[in-house]
Amino acid sequence: MDQPITIIGAGIVGICCALSLQERGQRVRLIDRGAPGQEASFGNAGVISPWSIVPQAVPGIWRDIPGMLLNPSGPLTVQPRFWAKMIPWGLRFLSHASERATRSTADAMEILCNPSVMLFRRHLEGTGHENLVADSYYVHAFRDASKARLSDLGYAIRREKGADMDLLGPQALQQLEPALSPAFKAAIIIKGQARARSPGRIAQVLAEKVAKQGGEVLRTEITAITRAETGGWLLQRVGEDIPARQVILSAGVWSAELLKPLGLSVPLLSERGYHVEFPKAELSLQNSVMDVDAKIVASAMEGGIRVAGSSEFAAIDAPPNHRKKTLLARQAKAMLPDLDASDMRFWLGRRPSFPDSLPALGKIEQAPGLFAAFGHSHYGLMMAPKTGELVADIVTDVVPNLDLAPFDPQRF
Repeated sequence: MDQPITIIGAGIVGICCALSLQERGQRVRLIDRGAPGQEASFGNAGVISPWSIVPQAVPGIWRDIPGMLLNPSGPLTVQPRFWAKMIPWGLRFLSHASERATRSTADAMEILCNPSVMLFRRHLEGTGHENLVADSYYVHAFRDASKARLSDLGYAIRREKGADMDLLGPQALQQLEPALSPAFKAAIIIKGQARARSPGRIAQVLAEKVAKQGGEVLRTEITAITRAETGGWLLQRVGEDIPARQVILSAGVWSAELLKPLGLSVPLLSERGYHVEFPKAELSLQNSVMDVDAKIVASAMEGGIRVAGSSEFAAIDAPPNHRKKTLLARQAKAMLPDLDASDMRFWLGRRPSFPDSLPALGKIEQAPGLFAAFGHSHYGLMMAPKTGELVADIVTDVVPNLDLAPFDPQRF
């Protein structure tokens, strides 16, 4: 019997690839060193946003970066030993910070983000856990009301593409989210969103669905990918190698290291994100709320109120930066003054980030039978379901009626 299509990496992207392949009648094998969906997919802010289509590189960001780096409470840090890798990546990042490039990237991001809520609900149908995705607004809260401008480029792009947004003053914002600090004087609310009540549980439930539909979910660490003498691939691990006819590489930030022995290099960096979670919060949030100044997002989860944010560039295996714990705890209290911070939990994850905010999707031409599905940066949760659809089409030789050149793994 033909070998199953093998997916390396059981984060939410890999899981969605498996589900979409099964919908097309394919046998799948999902491999991860840990439990499905419990790395970067576990700890995000839970925003499922069809309108998170504005990349990180936008016009004028070069003016903001020095202040972010020099401010001890800022949202961006680079560990000293990482600057040698950071500088060339950062220059590529800044090359995408024109209005033309921002709009072009937003067009590509829209392809992946726009159907996210619908596709998640379709995947969860019949699992008994459909309530893990809840309707929500995305509230961008501002302390300085003059900065809440729907005319700004990011909001203008969303509006041009059909987003339903409103500008709220302080009283309307307090009515919408009473737990927020009165220091917030305005908000832009983006409608037509959803939020994950538990991103990790969504991944767990969907991985179980893969298994119930006949997929193999294997817990082992793949240390290398090599070409098999008879064609296809051998996936090396401790113990017997695993043969595979077709392989989808969806191992997040670890994907770059697996490609290097094949002579393939990609500018993928580990952009670490942190969250703190408060199981005894004793307050409610009805929507996902971003503190625009601090660049953090608060959302109600099954495990309490989660506050997620921060970008830290560092080696994959660098130890956690515990100053982030103190900073996020302080920012959470500033955002939600009545928050009960006892029994706070602290988490670190590693985002796989390319300088253009877009993932690598599709055939790796130099390696027939090997496909890319990694590099989703800050947007992995919302991009995952459509990524699964597109990659499943490509692997099964269905040509999507879309321009996928922006996601080409060879674009660098």
